[in-house]
Amino acid sequence: MLPTADFIDLLQRLIATPSLSREEKATATILEDFLRQREVEPRRLRNNVWAVSRNWREGRPTVLLNSHHDTVKPAAGYTRDPHDPAIADGKLYGLGSNDAGGALVGLIAAFLRWENDPALPVNLVLAATAEEEISGPDGIAALLPQLPPIDSGIVGEPTRLDLAVAERGLVVIDGETSGQSGHAARREGVNALYRAIEDIAAIRDYSFTRPSERLGPTTATVTVISAGTQHNVVPDRCNFVIDLRVNEAYSNQEAVAELQSVCQHAQLKPRSLRLQSSRIPADHFLLAAARRARPAAKDYGSPTLSDQALMPFPTLKIGPGDSARSHTANEFIYVDEVEEGIRVYGELIGHCGVGTANK
Repeated sequence: MLPTADFIDLLQRLIATPSLSREEKATATILEDFLRQREVEPRRLRNNVWAVSRNWREGRPTVLLNSHHDTVKPAAGYTRDPHDPAIADGKLYGLGSNDAGGALVGLIAAFLRWENDPALPVNLVLAATAEEEISGPDGIAALLPQLPPIDSGIVGEPTRLDLAVAERGLVVIDGETSGQSGHAARREGVNALYRAIEDIAAIRDYSFTRPSERLGPTTATVTVISAGTQHNVVPDRCNFVIDLRVNEAYSNQEAVAELQSVCQHAQLKPRSLRLQSSRIPADHFLLAAARRARPAAKDYGSPTLSDQALMPFPTLKIGPGDSARSHTANEFIYVDEVEEGIRVYGELIGHCGVGTANK
């Protein structure tokens, strides 16, 4: 097992290297070199770096260990250099430290600990991916078809090492109502804006019919509206945008169809249906292994989106750090959180031998 200091150093190097979504080339190279220096042969697709365990055996469950190395832009309120990975008062500062550098180096540590152990009863695939922050096409979506068949996955995100057993899906929807233009002074025409307001009120007041214990209700929120060209012309088009957050009781298609049935006037067109909700079965061996590794961990449903949304197999989201710190000015993660993440991930993988018949 490699010293924890090696992974703290790796995290500091990643923080010191800018890696905005679509601009992760340099950090991908750092990750490639780190793995190669430790006798693992990494593979690369664009800015995604991945590796397969050397103890691979046919017929065993395959577990994906995934986190991302891209970041958002630094928040406007930064008072520190976002790429200075300084440690002060036990905090490791820097952009991407919490989201999701701590989780990424923890999963790399677990992979290196176990990937060449012939006694491990699962196959491991490590994937450090790009474009997670924008759900981009050249991240995990591009990589998954290149990987061996995956049975289940661990997604590294800051969860305070609690167990995110479900995650909301997302659909952005464009709504449009039509009317007939006319002169406002003569009250002519059919006002598309008024029609939109009626449907927006219906959306606001609607309760979706399938609840979820983990994620609560599916919700729809209108966030943008646009209509009209000048003050004296009745608008014949009104456009609005809906943020639809979908619990695991629905597919995205089903949730959009139910919302459409609420609208008397508007036509709803989803921009994409790809970001589905996700969950892991209560009796899955990964969940049992995580509970053995961290008995104090709590189960919860996550409201925030991750690359889980693009994975068509059971996934568990868990990682060091706190989601409340993500995308904030002066982002940080505690060093002892990273160290605990390394321990928990390592023990989680080690416990995968119990119950692996349930894939």
